[in-house]
Amino acid sequence: MATMPNTMSFKQGLSLLCPQSAALNRIPRVSVPSRSFRRSFIAAASFDNENREYVVVGGGNAAGYAARTFVEHGQANGKLCIVTKEPYAPYERPALTKAYLFPLDKKPARLPGFHTCVGAGGERQTPDWYKEQGIEMLYEDPVTGVDIEKQTLTTNSGKLLKYGTLIIATGCTASSLVLIDIRFPEKIGGNLPGVHYIRDVADADSLISSLGKAKKLVVVGGGYIGMEVAAAAVAWKLDTTIIFPEEHLLSRLFTPSLAQKYEQLYQDNGVKFIKGAKIKHLESGPDGRVTAVKLEDGSSIETDTVVIGIGAKPTVSPFDMVGLNNTVGGIEVDGQFRTSIPGIFAIGDVAAFPLKIYNRIARVEHVDHARKSAQHCIKSLLTAHTHTYDYLPYFYSRVFEYEGSSRKVWWQFFGDNVGEAVEVGNFDPKVATFWIDSGKLKGVLLESGSPEEFQLLPKLARSQPSVDKAKLQNALSVEEALEIAQASLKTDAAV
Repeated sequence: MATMPNTMSFKQGLSLLCPQSAALNRIPRVSVPSRSFRRSFIAAASFDNENREYVVVGGGNAAGYAARTFVEHGQANGKLCIVTKEPYAPYERPALTKAYLFPLDKKPARLPGFHTCVGAGGERQTPDWYKEQGIEMLYEDPVTGVDIEKQTLTTNSGKLLKYGTLIIATGCTASSLVLIDIRFPEKIGGNLPGVHYIRDVADADSLISSLGKAKKLVVVGGGYIGMEVAAAAVAWKLDTTIIFPEEHLLSRLFTPSLAQKYEQLYQDNGVKFIKGAKIKHLESGPDGRVTAVKLEDGSSIETDTVVIGIGAKPTVSPFDMVGLNNTVGGIEVDGQFRTSIPGIFAIGDVAAFPLKIYNRIARVEHVDHARKSAQHCIKSLLTAHTHTYDYLPYFYSRVFEYEGSSRKVWWQFFGDNVGEAVEVGNFDPKVATFWIDSGKLKGVLLESGSPEEFQLLPKLARSQPSVDKAKLQNALSVEEALEIAQASLKTDAAV
């Protein structure tokens, strides 16, 4: 059995990157050229894109919602170009680790079913929709260079593109154990056949092909991707093991008590956990395919398929010169998603923006932020809208939702998980966790809530009411605890 030596550890968790000490100073700016000026020069030379007034780089959620906002303001037809490395029109990426991975007999999601903007209740924007709206789409041709002075882009195929206004929506790439790589290092087996990552449809299709033949699956990472892939693997009836270095699942959000409840649910479905583990290397057989995961303690876990779900990093290249935030990563922007370069914006996962509610700089890797940042940016660009983006952190997950599942899981979290946590409920099916700091309710997570209960959560997290911790601790049910929290809203309003 061939081995690939080396020893490394890994980390992953909640994708909300926001250091408490980061300053919120406005990015230095100079005057932006007028639209009439931009229109005059973009027609002065021959370029490979017909629509040059606005160019969006990236084909993910943020790009799709940006396109919709351009259309809503009548500024797309003949003006907007989207250039993407993918062969598909923008789609709702969260589906790739959820319903897309279901076995064929469990009604898996497939395109065109989850093109943007169906995830937010909007129109399904198929490739034909972009044509009908006069939006120029350049597929499978990632941008490899930018000339800020000339306001041009070069692509992998050699195209030269002109832009008047540039919106960077490049998202993230699968993370690795070392910052210089974008995936699991090759020298420890990261590129072996049978090793998978999930960032796009092609990745997910490759994994599905393996799952159909697999017997033993190892998922590396105990965060969102790990939990969602492992839940889908249960539907495939695979021998599944999750390996991660932390002491419990989703350690950047879940409390140990809350994590234990979810871990038990997974174990009841046959999933095994190896916690506090460090990967040494992946092993391969005579045919070169992965056969085992070797841990630093010397133990091995046999497998024929591995999914690496250790997080992601912002795709800033080739836009490094636009201005990066070295603390949270990504491209630094102001409250309207303007970079330090006039006429260049950044939205979605790649943007390091002022998180107004908590007075710090943040970078949020989540579909909700991708949608809302795109809408806010384009509205600010096209109208007199000058409000600072005021985002409330929101995370959720839905697993075990395939046909025949004994229990479906759906939790939502709003706010900030700081301070002391108060947990109410027995996970039967509801459980709620409230985070209280200096007497204020800062964040709340709810599992299996009703629509009305889920709607209450952002009101609580944004208002940050004073709450009686003892009353919450003594609540006999999740419903009672939520009533106590809701009453605190009314009390604060009356003061």
